[in-house]
Formats: sequence, structure tokens, C-alpha cells
Amino acid sequence: MRVLHSTKVQGIGGAEQHLLALLPALRDRGIDARFLSLDGGLDAERFHEALEERGVPYERVSCGADASPRLARDVIRATRRARPDLIHTHMVHADVYGSVAAHVLRTPFVSTRHNDDRYLLGPFRHVDRTFMHGVGRIVAISDAVRDFHVRAGLPADKLVTIHYGLDEPPRVPSETTPADVGVRPGAPLVVAVGRLIEQKDHATLLRAFAQVHERLPDARLAILGWGRLEGALRAQIGALGLDGAAFLLGRVEPRAWLERADVFAHTSRWEGFGIVLLEAMLAGLPVVATRVSAIPEIVVDGKTGVLTASGDADAISAALTELLESPARRAELGAAGRRRALAEFSVARMTERTIAVYETAVR
Repeated sequence: MRVLHSTKVQGIGGAEQHLLALLPALRDRGIDARFLSLDGGLDAERFHEALEERGVPYERVSCGADASPRLARDVIRATRRARPDLIHTHMVHADVYGSVAAHVLRTPFVSTRHNDDRYLLGPFRHVDRTFMHGVGRIVAISDAVRDFHVRAGLPADKLVTIHYGLDEPPRVPSETTPADVGVRPGAPLVVAVGRLIEQKDHATLLRAFAQVHERLPDARLAILGWGRLEGALRAQIGALGLDGAAFLLGRVEPRAWLERADVFAHTSRWEGFGIVLLEAMLAGLPVVATRVSAIPEIVVDGKTGVLTASGDADAISAALTELLESPARRAELGAAGRRRALAEFSVARMTERTIAVYETAVR
């Protein structure tokens, strides 16, 4: 079976990390998995290089304006050249243009939903339903995402949950290391990974860490990610007196930071899954996260980490402080988190369930 996956690529986020795990695994299982990149520029080249390293064939089409007859034409032509038995779309741009190609070429298609995007509760939900007409199956990456899309009006009988799978923490060396920015050996270190956007709520994390820093002056916070809120967050770091204690590191591979961290923090307001949580758990880190969306499906409160209410800086601060002051508790939660990640969120399990969806869709 030949399956053509597609998404708009601007860098390597959670959906792209998922594809870099899934596509090679599908090929190992005899599925001719290929990729059509709706190339959005920015940092897309890193993703294409990663596909090459994994031996995944791909083609690129330029993705400019959101509504583009040219892009529709290019996607149809590229899909026709690929001659897939099935089209598998990811995220809104690929959902729209992949659906168009599927209907024009009379090819079965499936879609994966990676987030509980709030705009789908508004008028755009009608557009989404139109483009999902005839879809074989809709994969949700968590039960929370599945329930959300049922509320948004997609057919419940076509929605199936398949969690992300990951077998090991990141392997690519970090361009910038903790030592490079002056984090001393033994200093308590909290690490967060995520785009600098409202959804990830780094502003609350910074307020929480300011309280941690008052009690533990040697503590340090590193936030890996980029986004439109960088300027506002840098200003907040200065206003909170955290210069030299909290770092915004931009696009940095997380390997060295996960290896050095004591606690992983994830303070999202909502979260479709959060593959960075699996990375942290596989690295043996305890997690402090918010009790929203899919996060409780991954992090078990009191067993692999600590969950708090979203936006509650006091509760987040208390959880971080407690763990930073208790090496034994950190080790206990971190070890349990690694066991859970390996047992419940393996690439093999994700791949097997995905192939079952394909078999159903093409039938």
C-alpha cells in the first residue's frame, strides 16, 4: 500500500516529530509511506533533511497564501505523480488541499487531528466539515482531541484515538548547552520546551519560577522555543528580576537540556498531546504540568509527575519547589514516567493502530 502524507512544514514541532517517528516505522512494516511537503519556508529545511536521513521519499510544493488555487493545482499534480492508494493529511492546510486532491483524483483519504484548535468551534467548523466529506477515518492523537472534534461536529463513528509514539529521547546534539549559558554543575534546573505563543503560557511559568527563585536562588529556568511572544517574555524576565536565572534559548535541540534538567515543566492552557512530555519522560524526568486537554492521559498525577490547574502560578511554583528540594522524589517520578512512556506510548503500538486505520479506510 502506498500512502502519501502531507502537512504544511515551517519547522519541527510536535506534528513533524510525530511524522519523523511514524513514516520510517510504516516503511519498516511494508507501507510505502511518502511525504508531500506544503513548504512554508521559515525552518522547513531541517524537517526535509530529517526525512532524507530516515530514507523517506518526499516532494515539496511552495505554500504561500492560505487560500490559493495555485496551491490546489500543485497538490493535485504532485498527488497524481505519487499515485497513492491513500492520502493522509495533517493540520488544516493539508486537510483542505489534500481533501481537494482526494476528491479530484478519487483517492481514499484520512486525516489526523493534532490539536483541540479553538477556531474549530466557530464558523470555520462548517468549512472543516465540508472538506472532511467522504473521509475514511479521522485520527485523533488523544481522547481529549477526539472529544473536542466530536463537539466541533465531526462524525464520532469516524474518529479514532491513536496516541503519539516515541521510543527514545532526542538524539541530535544541542547547539547551545547549559554550560554555554553559565548554568553551574549542581544548580537546580527546570526546563520547558514549546513555541512562545499564548497556548503554552510561559508567562505563568515565569511568574511561578520567580517564586521558586526567591526560595532557591541558585535555581535556573530554560525555555527552548521560538515565537511571537519572545519580546514580551524577555521583558517579563527583566521585570521579575530573573536576568541570568531564566533563559529564552530559541530554536535549540533539547538533548543536552533534558540530560541536565532536574524537572520538566509544561504549563499549556490546552494541549492536543504534547510530544515533549514523552521526550521528558523517556529522559527520566519528573513532569510538572497543567491538568488540561490530553495532558492527564500522558502524565499521571502523583506517579509520574504533578498536575496543577492552568494559570495557577502558586501551585506550579509549589510543585517545582517541592521536586527541586527532593532528589529521591524526582528519581521516583522520573523512573515511573520512563516506564510508562515505554509501555504505553511506543512507536510499534502507534504504527500497528495506524495500519489498521489504513486497512479500514481503503476498504
